[in-house]
Amino acid sequence: MFTNDLAAWGEQLGLIGPLELPRLWSRHVLNCALLAPLLNPGRVGDIGSGAGLPGLVLAIARPDVQFILIEPMERRVDWLRRESAALGLDNVEVLRARAEEAKVFPRLDQATARAVSALTRLIPLTVPLVRSGGELLFLKGASVRAEMESAAKVIRKTRLTDVEILTLGGSVVPEVTRVFRATVD
Repeated sequence: MFTNDLAAWGEQLGLIGPLELPRLWSRHVLNCALLAPLLNPGRVGDIGSGAGLPGLVLAIARPDVQFILIEPMERRVDWLRRESAALGLDNVEVLRARAEEAKVFPRLDQATARAVSALTRLIPLTVPLVRSGGELLFLKGASVRAEMESAAKVIRKTRLTDVEILTLGGSVVPEVTRVFRATVD
């Protein structure tokens, strides 16, 4: 249902580009679903949820996890609320806010993001939302290592530990999923 709705309305609502439809499953949905085993039961915030990638995909895959989808744009918030209601996802809350303005209590156990911003900007936006000992799990592109090197100062300043890059789905999907993972001190 979600993928059918995204295919039918995604381009019109500005959620996905016209060239993305043929790759909806392989590049977007499966790419996001590969993150599901890295989630722990608890509260996960998806920053810049947009089309629900990865937030709605993960909420479907992990009903044992409570998701807070944080999105500033009203039309995208409306989409996320409609889709989560239509899917009967009682583990989803949609919060209309920019990450730096979001009020999330208690703090999140984990935060996810996909196609939001460079690590130098994304890390300082998300760290205040995550509890000490919680994790950042950001889906990133092929240049994630260079991006991580550019963010070295921010990583030190925010006192992230256990910083690593994971490559998931090599034998499952045509395009691997790269994840920047770090623990918040």
